[in-house]
This record gives sequence, structure tokens and C-alpha cells, in this order.
Amino acid sequence: MLPQVLSKERFDELIRFLMGRYRVVGPVAKPAEAVAGGGHSFEVIADPSQLDMGYPLTILPPKKYFFPQYETLLSFGRDASGSHVEAQLQVCPTAIVGMHPCDVYATWLLDDVFSRDESDPHYLARRNRALIIGLDCAQPCDEHVFCQDMGSLYVDTGYDLMLSDLGDRYYVDVGSERGRELVETSGCFEPAAQADHEKYAEHVRRKRESFSNKISYDTKYLPQILDESYDSLLWDAASRGCFSCGACNLVCPTCYCFDVTDEVEMDLQTGRRRRSWDSCMLKSFAEVAGGENFREHRSARLRHRVFRKGKYMLETFGKLGCVGCGRCDRHCPAKISILQIYQQLAATPTTAASR
Repeated sequence: MLPQVLSKERFDELIRFLMGRYRVVGPVAKPAEAVAGGGHSFEVIADPSQLDMGYPLTILPPKKYFFPQYETLLSFGRDASGSHVEAQLQVCPTAIVGMHPCDVYATWLLDDVFSRDESDPHYLARRNRALIIGLDCAQPCDEHVFCQDMGSLYVDTGYDLMLSDLGDRYYVDVGSERGRELVETSGCFEPAAQADHEKYAEHVRRKRESFSNKISYDTKYLPQILDESYDSLLWDAASRGCFSCGACNLVCPTCYCFDVTDEVEMDLQTGRRRRSWDSCMLKSFAEVAGGENFREHRSARLRHRVFRKGKYMLETFGKLGCVGCGRCDRHCPAKISILQIYQQLAATPTTAASR
């Protein structure tokens, strides 16, 4: 479908149209008393006025609506008739409004992760009933982002609609059949005219000029650079202040490790199986039977996380696992910066490090 335009005067009308069909989620400003220092979060809204489409970046990515922090996978029990197991799957059609390209890119990656081999029915059930309306970035969110280096600044898939702010209206790229249906049924859109195309071209030009590379080498070489730095002293130096809190994993849009536990009620007859996010930066993550831990030291855990983002996921899925959103740098209490690690890697001598 050819590009459309959405007047900002009709934006609230579109959101109300969506609210009649979906649970609508979007960027909402959080007061300083609710979140230290304030910030934004993707939240379920009750009114279009709650949305802040000029937000810089949210604290957590919107992946929590496809892959919740905690979820019950199944319940089980035993009674006079025998044992029984019942799958638990609660899915609500969800429209996520205002996702930046880096978060759209991350969702595209998670789709691949959870659909290959043994596909994950819980993730896919939520993803397949979700509508994604992206919001293009015209300038960097803050000093921490390096999305251009990681290839997530420009996306051409993974969304249903992508909005670009042209001042009094949005230029709308239709990315899917579901997006086309929304354009046709909502009545809020108009075909883009020549003046809209010209203004969008100006938006693209300003965007190109606003973003610059922060890593001195092409990231296609990152896997090889990481290989050569495996025994570098950099890992010890960078991890020296690490608290092993796992905050970097929790705010990352592409981390997908989880733990599964069975919880049994006091009657010892019923219970549930629960899934929750896990973190490779926690000391217990790599602990195995007998108390052995093959990533006991913080330096080994940090190295593993960086290798996952810059090498392992690329080799497995064909996409870098880091989207350059800067959330991990922004929220690390020890001020450990993955961007600085990427910057230092090529210049760091590959001397042996303790493990």
C-alpha cells in the first residue's frame, strides 16, 4: 500500500478506534516520585491523552507484552480421579503505539528466536494478536544511543504502521496486511500527496545528519574482534565495579533467557509451572549440580553477555543481539558501558586475563 498521512488532529480518533478493538499500550510519562528521576514506560492506557509521543526512550522495552516478566505456563494437580495438567495461556489483542525503530528491530529478532526449532506457543500467541505502530526517530534519544552502528536505526519490517513526524501530521508507511486493514477501516488516513513526500524526504535528510557513528570500525567485524579479545585484560578492568545485579539484562530489548520453576501449594496436591526472566549476569545463572559454576567470576559473565550481543546471536540468527538503544549503559548502577567496551575492543591488546 502506498504511504498515507495521519493528521495529528485525528490521532486521538485513531487511538480511540484502536481502543475499541485492542488493549492499547504506549509511552507514558512516569513522575519522579514513581520512578527515580522520572522517565517513560510502555503502559496500558485508558485515554489517548496519556500518550507522550515525544518521549526519548522508555525504561523497559515493550517486549514485556509478548514475553512477560512472570507468567504461568500450566497448572497441575492430583485428585481422586488421578493427575491432571492444564495449559495456561491468556492472550489479549494488543496494539503497541510509538515503538522506536530499535525496539521494532528487537521484536523482529525475538520473533526469530521464539519461532524456530521448538516454537514457543505463549510468545507467538501474543505476538500474532499484536498490532505494532512504530514511531521513527528524527534525532538521537540521548547521548547513550548508538543504534546507527548496530543497524537498528532504519527498519523496513517488523511493524504494521510506521509513523514519521512531519510537524502537524504523520507520514505513514504501511508495513503489513493488518496495517492496510487499519488504514482502510479506521477512516483516519489520507493518501500522501507530493508535498508530504517532499516533507518526508526532508525528515529523512535531517535524521541522517543527526545520527553519527560512535564505533570506529564497521560492526560486521565485531565477531572477529571479540574472538581476538577473549583473553583480554579489558574484561577484568570493565567488570571491576560490577554488582552482578542483572539490571543490564532486565532493560535489554533482546535478552530472552528465562527460568522455569514448579510451585506446589501447601496441600501438596496442586501447583503451577511458572516462567520468569533470568539474567546471565547473576552468579547463580551458570551454576550446575554439585555447586560448580563455569562463569563464577564477574569478568567471565560480562564477557559472555558482550559475546552474546556481538557474536553468538549474529552467528545463530543472522542479526546482532545489541540494537544500540543504550538502556544497559543508562541503568547500570556501576556505570559500565557496553558502548565503551565496543569502542575499546579494537584498540585493546589481547593479553591473558584471569577467569
